[in-house]
Amino acid sequence: MHLFSDQPGDEGLPGHERRLAMVAVMTSTTMAVFDGSMVNIALPQIARMLEVSSGDAVWVANGYLLSAAMTLAIFAALAPRTGFRALFAAGISLFTLASVGCALSTSLEMLVAMRLLQGIGGAATLSIAPAILRSIFPGRLLGRILGIHALLIAANTAIAPVIGGALLSSLGWQWLFAINLPFGVIALLLTLRVVPVHRGIIRGRFDVAGALFSAIMLGAVIMASNAFSRPGETGGSLLTPALYGLVAVVSGIAFVYRQRRAAQPLLPLTLFASARFSLAALTSLASFVSQGMTFVALPFLFQSVYGYSAFTSALLFTAWPVGIVLVAPHAGRLADRYAPAVISTVGLCLFGVGLLLLALLPENAPVWDISLRGLVCGIGFGCFQSPNNREMLASASREHSSYASGILAIMRTFGQCLGAAFIGVILSVYAPSGTLAQEAFAVRLGLWLAAGATLLAIVVSVSRLKTQPAM
Repeated sequence: MHLFSDQPGDEGLPGHERRLAMVAVMTSTTMAVFDGSMVNIALPQIARMLEVSSGDAVWVANGYLLSAAMTLAIFAALAPRTGFRALFAAGISLFTLASVGCALSTSLEMLVAMRLLQGIGGAATLSIAPAILRSIFPGRLLGRILGIHALLIAANTAIAPVIGGALLSSLGWQWLFAINLPFGVIALLLTLRVVPVHRGIIRGRFDVAGALFSAIMLGAVIMASNAFSRPGETGGSLLTPALYGLVAVVSGIAFVYRQRRAAQPLLPLTLFASARFSLAALTSLASFVSQGMTFVALPFLFQSVYGYSAFTSALLFTAWPVGIVLVAPHAGRLADRYAPAVISTVGLCLFGVGLLLLALLPENAPVWDISLRGLVCGIGFGCFQSPNNREMLASASREHSSYASGILAIMRTFGQCLGAAFIGVILSVYAPSGTLAQEAFAVRLGLWLAAGATLLAIVVSVSRLKTQPAM
């Protein structure tokens, strides 16, 4: 493969070491994606086995998301101090050990505690994985390898529910976590062997105050989003999410104030001085808001409106990641040759068309029609994602690549959370009694609003075209 061939002047690792380092990063990504996708379908079984309510069992999923979100920015800032390999290896180790702890859990409290540790380990790897890929591959291949990374995530998303269902039916929910052990050992050994040391390039005191403000801010956003997306659990009151939102705003203001005055800030705000970087980040946020809204709305559409079973609904979802798998590597390759912003803008336009097609689905849509419209969405998103990720990483200096990688992960995480929150509000307002007609209206309204969020992403993306350097 051209990915592992060497050319004069190439930076990064030699071809044979590049292959092993890529396997280490991809394996850790596989664990994180599989873990998130499979655990969600296991929540009913976990609730029964541990004899807890469904609402309490949700914290098995929320605990992971919360701890990961609160530490993403912190690990992105630690990477330039500790070096990529040390932090990545520590994250894999913690994630793997916590997975074993999850498998051995005998109570909900123990399981949630292990999931919190898993989220911290996952954040340590996910926040710097794109930065490590940038450090081991030459710049001429950056778009291509990010495209393969997006393909891997999409493929794992598609097959994780199937594998998870098989494990649940034959071995039990504990094996959803125990399966991480061999993968974690392989990823750790390869990381220690081939991932470059990259000793810390930043010295001095760590911005503890900035880390605290960022953790509170990001955690409060997650909690507010969760409260919005589950209105029934708060009695329909907006007080709880409003309080979380207030905490997020206050801590966010304090965070920015601290970053402007700290000698060595947790997150260099100079990154956002680049119009290319800032607009790519905003484009990413808006697009993931749209994706988050769609991913929450579609299960209601498939099961409540069309009456499909949960298994059939899962199959209908596979068309989306299949579209990403088909397109993402080619989009990444094109982004190495042409302006990434142009390619990602074209992808967003196609993604928007797919969302409009879903919003306009007829009442008795056949499976093939639904799948085809989802495939259009996947092709569009696959065309957008890897070029946009390349744009963000390439517009930051190499010494700031870990920060750019962390911001990329934050935009993805919080975009999806905000999208889920918006759908929660729509369902609580327009489908308070949960009747079929109300849910049908609310879901279609959510899809139209998702298309509107994509339109906003397109506007932001188009505005950055004039900032593109000549290729």
